[in-house]
Amino acid sequence: MGNQPQAMRRFRLRDIVEDRRIVLMLALGFSSGLPLLLVLGTFTLRLAFSDIDVRAIGLFSYVALPYSLKFLWAPAIDRINVPVLGRRLGRRRAWMVTTQAAVALCLILMAFSDPKTNLALLGLGAFLMAFCAASQDVVIDGWRIDAAGSDFQGILAATSNLGYRLGLIAAGAGALFIAAAGGWTLAYLIMAALMLVGMVAALLAPAFDSARPAVIATAGRSRLWSIRRAVSEPLTELHGRFGGALWGILVLVALYRLPDFLSGVMASPLYRTLGFDLKEIATVTKLYGIWVGIAGGFAGGWALARLGLFPTLLLGAFLAAASHLAFAWLSAGAPEIWRLTVAISIENFCGSFAGIVLIAYMSSLTSPAYAATQYALFSSLYALPGKLIAGASGFIVAAIGYPAFFVLTSLVGIPVLALCLAVGRRNGQPAAEAAPAQATNTAGNRSTGAELPSTARAPGAA
Repeated sequence: MGNQPQAMRRFRLRDIVEDRRIVLMLALGFSSGLPLLLVLGTFTLRLAFSDIDVRAIGLFSYVALPYSLKFLWAPAIDRINVPVLGRRLGRRRAWMVTTQAAVALCLILMAFSDPKTNLALLGLGAFLMAFCAASQDVVIDGWRIDAAGSDFQGILAATSNLGYRLGLIAAGAGALFIAAAGGWTLAYLIMAALMLVGMVAALLAPAFDSARPAVIATAGRSRLWSIRRAVSEPLTELHGRFGGALWGILVLVALYRLPDFLSGVMASPLYRTLGFDLKEIATVTKLYGIWVGIAGGFAGGWALARLGLFPTLLLGAFLAAASHLAFAWLSAGAPEIWRLTVAISIENFCGSFAGIVLIAYMSSLTSPAYAATQYALFSSLYALPGKLIAGASGFIVAAIGYPAFFVLTSLVGIPVLALCLAVGRRNGQPAAEAAPAQATNTAGNRSTGAELPSTARAPGAA
């Protein structure tokens, strides 16, 4: 039997060294962030340096679509056990190890695929890797939600964000330095080897597999019925808890980071238009900026632990939208390094703060029995609208210019704040249960479904 739940408590600094979930989450976050640039920025640089036509490079951006569509197969990951490994490791850990090994194999395939002679094979490897990496994200998110109580979600989310950004550094600057010294084959092989970090963490992680409600078997039910149930049950459970407010919550999730998606597409063209060279852009935005983002992520985690979810949700919505005014200010002035540094500091800190808050908010909306599926739905929903609308951002800039464009993206924050006030407090609990839950939760965070304690449980604890 698993350990008995302990009383909820606040995060303590000594938990960083005492609670192994933090170290494991750091490694899993690294494994989650590593593949992303290897199908985006680093991948397109490899194509460019191989003299591939720019139109083909643009088309290859679609290989990363599985990251936005992972909710389609998340129900299978949430319900189906990996043969053999599932019995030995538990459902979540077995899927982690399987997807991480698959990502490593795809990276090896890409390492030995020359864009000049095997472009189709390279593209296939990139697409398969994106699919496996997106699947890895689904199961890691599910493990994180199962492994932490509501008071600990912000800390684990911030730790995951740190690991994720370290993975981005390795796959971005790290891979480019290796490729410059020893070629792209060596760079991708080393990236494949780095996936061992996540595999070791998955093997050492406790099995936090939430027990599912018992379902009475019905004779004659087909596998198709089981798949339909795997998709419908998580959605039905959400609607049952939130009722009509679910639609407002979905719109809030979809719009919360929309300003970032809109402005992010036009940031790089802005730097070039202003006259910054590649060295200046790399130093300020890729090296300095990523550490500012890490600081913003931990600030978001601290705010969640100290202020509670709803106040931090409001603060994050305001900061995320208002930070784009820094880009409007940058675009209206001279191309000076100190101005770029100030703008990146504000943008990256506030954007990461809001990102951590949104992760914690989406996590709080899920039920432990359907954590992976429901979280994949929310995380795909928050990304898809921005990616679809962002394609028109260039036309808007051409019509009204950079300063007005970034002011416009900031104004998107007004309806987001209104939605936060309208549905941000909804917790999906019946009124009779909500009062005692609120009385015992002085930090302002809420619990959903079966509460999870803040201290690590024994492997296999439900």
